[in-house]
Amino acid sequence: MTTKTNFIALILAFMSLVSCKTSQLKNSFAPETGMFKVEVLYPNGDGKTFNMDYYENKHMPMVAGFLGKNLKFYEIDKGIAGRTPNDKVPYLAVGYFYVKDVAEYNKAIGQNREAVVSDFKNYTNIQPVILISEIKQVRSPETK
Repeated sequence: MTTKTNFIALILAFMSLVSCKTSQLKNSFAPETGMFKVEVLYPNGDGKTFNMDYYENKHMPMVAGFLGKNLKFYEIDKGIAGRTPNDKVPYLAVGYFYVKDVAEYNKAIGQNREAVVSDFKNYTNIQPVILISEIKQVRSPETK
């Protein structure tokens, strides 16, 4: 009986540890108030090209590596539609970097500017638009 009780206790302890770790992982990829978001927007237009595969697998991981521990996480959006079905997609892609310190972000990009800019030709002919913002509020629909 004691062996069976010990085994059940061990399973419950393991499940508790796994569920704690899982909840930590879910929360580690969420924006937080006071964090900074760097948006890299690639506007659409006549003759504009964008290689999403290269961007996802080469360019963004390269830049993420330059940002190091300052980077909380990054996201990539592929534009698929405009405001109405007849509107062209306004942006072919948008990349987002969520960082803790904007000064550290600027320093890392400044030190690696040549590598970042020279890589553009490998995936696009678009001059990106950059927007750096501070996250002022994060709310879920359940928050009143």
